[in-house]
Amino acid sequence: MKQNQIKTEEEIKIMKRSGQICAKALKKVLNNVKPGVTCLSLDAIAREEIEKRGATSSFMTVEGYKYTICTTINEQVVHGIPTGRKLKEGDILSIDIGALYNGYHSDLAITVPVGKVSKDTQAFIDTGMQTLKAALKQVKVGNYIGDISESIQKGIENSGYSIVKSLTGHGVGTTLHEDPMVPGHGKKETGPQIKKNMTLAVEVIYTNGSGEVGVEKDNWTITASDGTLGGLFEQTVAVKRSGPIVLTPYL
Repeated sequence: MKQNQIKTEEEIKIMKRSGQICAKALKKVLNNVKPGVTCLSLDAIAREEIEKRGATSSFMTVEGYKYTICTTINEQVVHGIPTGRKLKEGDILSIDIGALYNGYHSDLAITVPVGKVSKDTQAFIDTGMQTLKAALKQVKVGNYIGDISESIQKGIENSGYSIVKSLTGHGVGTTLHEDPMVPGHGKKETGPQIKKNMTLAVEVIYTNGSGEVGVEKDNWTITASDGTLGGLFEQTVAVKRSGPIVLTPYL
């Protein structure tokens, strides 16, 4: 994994544009999430939206991956290949998307309900979103990666869910995955210190079961081993003294 380089203001400006493209493409995809829709059709929308803004898919830079987004349904957690499977009322869908613009990547993800879901399922989704928002408040100069990690772990576990400890957030820049890793579990004041103009993809990856996962037969899709729901939330941010600048503003 490439070392995270401290970015210049010009580089952050480019990454902000990359993030805006990514966020706009995601919004268009989300507008089309409904029962009966296939993830392949959502992938086509994402690709069109990214490319018409002068960018390309970050995920297509990963060797062997041929799609613009990753889509995971229900018990699936991350890295799902879009297929012709039709979404159903009551499903939950996680969408992970990245854009490569002028040599710089952005990366973000969200989990959403398909149609109406139960109160328990909606609470599961809401917890991931709230946990990410709280974790981003720890992204500031002088703090440590462990401050982010502990915030994520507390937010998820205090709600009765489990972190997927084998998967992490990461740095991002001219490559999609850079150091440092940003785990979803840990202790405050541990790990690398956060420095001005670092760029990080902070991820909340969790299940409402044990948090243990396995890989499906396609050798890409990572799924909860116990068949419970998986959730995924992510934002790309640039570090400033006052806190993070969200480069992928989809909210």
